[in-house]
Amino acid sequence: MPTDIGIIDLMLGIPNGHEEDWYAFLRPQLREESKDYEFPAQYMFKEVPHLPADVDHVAETLRLMDAFGIERAMVGVGFERTDELRALEQHPDRFFGSMNVDPNRGMDGVRDLVKAYETLGIKAAMAFPAGYLPQVPINDKRFFPLYAKCIELDIPMCVTTGICGPRVPSACQDTMLIDEVCWFFPELKFVMRHGAEPWADLAAKLLLKWPNLYYSTSAFAPRFYPSAIVDFANTRGADKVMYAGYFPMGLTLERIFRELPDVPFKAEVWPKFLRENALRVFRLDDEVGPAPAPL
Repeated sequence: MPTDIGIIDLMLGIPNGHEEDWYAFLRPQLREESKDYEFPAQYMFKEVPHLPADVDHVAETLRLMDAFGIERAMVGVGFERTDELRALEQHPDRFFGSMNVDPNRGMDGVRDLVKAYETLGIKAAMAFPAGYLPQVPINDKRFFPLYAKCIELDIPMCVTTGICGPRVPSACQDTMLIDEVCWFFPELKFVMRHGAEPWADLAAKLLLKWPNLYYSTSAFAPRFYPSAIVDFANTRGADKVMYAGYFPMGLTLERIFRELPDVPFKAEVWPKFLRENALRVFRLDDEVGPAPAPL
């Protein structure tokens, strides 16, 4: 694993001491046994990261990124004032934005996606099918206007697939549903998030089948990366698999980068996995399009 490559992290947040608020949208779906956790999937993680309350959380996040060789990171932003939005505005060379979309909002959701692209310069849309109320399957027609708009804006759609960590139903995230989406929208850059387990073998088959389908390693400690995905990256999929962490949602950067060198990627795969694929898929070197502008 190279240590001086300028890593692109496709899932990072700014810890602020109120991380439990990030998951407030899930509370109506959760059973009582999940409501005692700091976050709904906490039963799956150890060493959950926290930062002191009396620090500049953007500056501290930048310090950690520097310590582990992360050049740029994708953060979730919206129109409300957050540390993520401040990070994007103050450090556009280090952070780029993505926006959660909600297909239940119809055309209002599409208009907000366009507004975020035009005013915040977002580089991607994000979707969590099991987190919506009501839930929305990956291939549901409610997603179709958002998929089409992502094609028009030439930005990827990053979608959670596989069994959901929080204790809510997961059928809407079945990885097989992606096959139909790629058939309807072959131009859509679709990025799988959160493992695709227990369908990692299927994910590899779909990655080989569809030219604009990609995989990111978000929410998985490196020692648990699915072997089917590692094998695919080492054979025919070096251009399809991208690094994404999970700090501070469940993993410390210390743990991620302690385990990452032991992932058995071939030497020629590492630069693509850590940097080059993200630069290309998310158009991070492309100056065409709006720059972030303070709201």
